[in-house]
Amino acid sequence: MDMKQVLKEELLHYINENGKHFENKLLNEAVNVSAKINDILRMGNIDLLKNARKLIYFIINRNNDELVSFAKQEGVAWAEHSLTLALKLEWVQAIRRTLWQIISKLNVEKDLKIQDSEFFELEQVVNDQIDQFLNNFFLSYSDYKDQMLFKQREIVEHLSVPIIPVSDTVSVLPLIGSIDSFRVQIIEEKVLNEIAVTRIQTLVMDLSGVATMEKNVIDDFRMIIAGVDMMGSKTVLTGLRPDLVREMVRYGISLQKDAETKGTLRETLKKYL
Repeated sequence: MDMKQVLKEELLHYINENGKHFENKLLNEAVNVSAKINDILRMGNIDLLKNARKLIYFIINRNNDELVSFAKQEGVAWAEHSLTLALKLEWVQAIRRTLWQIISKLNVEKDLKIQDSEFFELEQVVNDQIDQFLNNFFLSYSDYKDQMLFKQREIVEHLSVPIIPVSDTVSVLPLIGSIDSFRVQIIEEKVLNEIAVTRIQTLVMDLSGVATMEKNVIDDFRMIIAGVDMMGSKTVLTGLRPDLVREMVRYGISLQKDAETKGTLRETLKKYL
């Protein structure tokens, strides 16, 4: 029988017949994880010992597609429950060491007589698959975290674009802080949706809390004002600060075509209320 097949059968038999011993080896190899294994099970319903067996079965059987899919699922689960990467890395390295300890033990006890060439081939296959698991796990973990951060930022930015109705036909949008390309998209979405829903006739944008904008952001801002005009509403800009006006002049950008400008919010409200 082929040596690879013999070793595969012996490994599977050993893990199935010596399950408790196998688990104790793993726990001894990963001290930090061992202390938190019950917490991880309770927090995320993640059974590390069961998943360790699953990973080893995928490696032994060379089920590459299942291994990659499993790694991605694990990455999402760990990210979703904010479990640390350090613990995962320690656990997978413990699985790696334990697997090689079992292979070494079987080679002696079963007199498998694994040749050097076979051993090096086996080492490359096993370690490559474990590394592939880790790579896909980390990528999945990182992607999930990035998506969570993006959603959280989107929520925060929506909250930072408060459109305040001051009469049946007039609303005020006070803008504060820096406005980047991401935030200007949020402003556009919220402004146009608000006009569509409430049918306000005048939107007063107070820019007294905005010092500067990049050229591309000013261009996008001008497009928002044009969009407001296309929807049958009027934009009134107030509180334009000198630094922002100088940037517009330098870039040759004018907002007066589709918007009225006023010095202060108070002055504007006196006119429209």
